[in-house]
Amino acid sequence: MFESFKNLDLYGLETPSFVISLEKLEENFKLLKYVEEKSSATVLMALKAFSCYETFDLAKKYLSGTSSSGLNEAMLANQYFGGSIHVYSPAFPKSEVEKLCEFADTIIFNSSAEIKKHSEAIKNSKRKISVGIRVNPEYAEVETEIYNPCAPKSRLGSMKSLLPEDITDSIDGIHFHAMCEQGVDVLERILAHFEEKFDDLIKKVSWVNLGGGHHITKEGYDVEKLIGVIQNFRKKYPNLKRVYLEPGEAIALNAGIFVSEVLTLHKNQCEIAVLDCSATCHMPDVLEMPYRPQILNAGESSVKAYTYRLGGRSCLAGDVIGDYSFDEELKEGMRLVFGDMAIYSMVKTSTFNGMNLPSIYIWNGKTAIKHKSFGYEEFKARL
Repeated sequence: MFESFKNLDLYGLETPSFVISLEKLEENFKLLKYVEEKSSATVLMALKAFSCYETFDLAKKYLSGTSSSGLNEAMLANQYFGGSIHVYSPAFPKSEVEKLCEFADTIIFNSSAEIKKHSEAIKNSKRKISVGIRVNPEYAEVETEIYNPCAPKSRLGSMKSLLPEDITDSIDGIHFHAMCEQGVDVLERILAHFEEKFDDLIKKVSWVNLGGGHHITKEGYDVEKLIGVIQNFRKKYPNLKRVYLEPGEAIALNAGIFVSEVLTLHKNQCEIAVLDCSATCHMPDVLEMPYRPQILNAGESSVKAYTYRLGGRSCLAGDVIGDYSFDEELKEGMRLVFGDMAIYSMVKTSTFNGMNLPSIYIWNGKTAIKHKSFGYEEFKARL
């Protein structure tokens, strides 16, 4: 997790800051390219998880395109990435679809009603737009409900029972997304439910998108089995011209760290360190999921000699990252390094309490090059 950053001068950085390793990103990209070549699937970079466009020149050497969650991500892809541009949203304003028709390749709608609503824009487009529909296989193994796309009463995707019999007259492909940081065994079980419910539709479309949540670049993931599952799926449905994967976490897994500084030490029934960052502003998954990030040279509470509760500097009472232990006492000015912070954290940051957004550095193994820093103007611009 931290190996790619071993020669980084932590005290040469502004804090708080995200630091992205090009070396680790490229390692991930190469593995995803291998999956694409061996399985004949098309791998798309899911921008909802990682959108640092400074790295897109590297990414597009290996990946075929992007998947976006709306107009702004798609415009970023069009400007900096190119390739095949796919877009999905639970609902689109008409103005967004009209704009997307100017440059997007595939637009995926959430229901037959959404397809009908936007059919005129698709029909009038000067470009051929591939239309897809997101379906709900009504099966998932995601334990945290806020991240479960197939949870009861989910708004994401259409159940088979609600689709009109002639739906394939209006679509080119089918998309589902039912995973979150999971292995290929879970995909196999989801595919069984997907095929059971949608077999007749799969046989009539030209592509299927297996969504994201595939933890392909995680150590121990069975890449060869994934390749076999995709190959077998394609053999079963020879009509399919394309099968898509759109991993998010796997794109930048372990390719980023977050560096923060200890501002002050405090006591209230335990030792407390207040950092120059914020869980709610800079790493919201810590509170939402909840997610416990690893910290370089730190352990669980009470495992090492000195235990501290690490808190952010916003006014939110629950702005707490967690309890960690260290071999030595923390002091003001010390830098703490949080691991695997490229995915989702960067795209979810906010300026609550007037907090500055973290700076962004690109690490090439020798030099940390500042991509961006933020201040008052960015805070003001949002208001």
